[in-house]
Amino acid sequence: MARTPGEGRSGGRGRNEADRQPRDREESELVEKLVGINRVAKVVKGGRRFGFAAIVVVGDSKGRVGHGTGKAREVPEAIRKATEAARKSMVRVPLREGRTLHHDMTGHYGAGRVVVRAAPQGTGIIAGGPMRAIFEALGVQDVVAKSVGTSNPHNMIKAAFDALSGATNPRAVAARRGKKVSDLVGGGRGQAEAAARE
Repeated sequence: MARTPGEGRSGGRGRNEADRQPRDREESELVEKLVGINRVAKVVKGGRRFGFAAIVVVGDSKGRVGHGTGKAREVPEAIRKATEAARKSMVRVPLREGRTLHHDMTGHYGAGRVVVRAAPQGTGIIAGGPMRAIFEALGVQDVVAKSVGTSNPHNMIKAAFDALSGATNPRAVAARRGKKVSDLVGGGRGQAEAAARE
């Protein structure tokens, strides 16, 4: 039986939707945190023209996080642009036991300087403003972070990402140095094996 043109199109569209479904599901699981919106004005002949700049942090709560900025004449459009930029710039950060970082780190960007420290279980997220959004989106449950430079959210976030870019896990260090994980991680065989599984 011959298929009508309408049936052919709907059949093709159904297949495309099935192909896109896993990616849509993955994107819907992302956590989006709006860090800040800044109103900017451009002076033109007729007066002032207002625009908005947004900064957004996006993560999957499983070790991936990204940040982005967007500018537009309307707030929702600025947030949409920032979210798209954040999704494109996502990076993976190794986590210990899925709840904290493997080691302490420092990062800086411009005048922004941050110190990020791993913390024992039950500590929670001790961090201010923009950095708290990063760790919540990343899926970190126990961490201590301190900003010792500017309070500008753009520079704080970039400094935090500079710190996280240096994060590594014992298994990667052991492979690079040609040693066993148990040689690097103190505190008994159980901890070493747990670190190797991360």
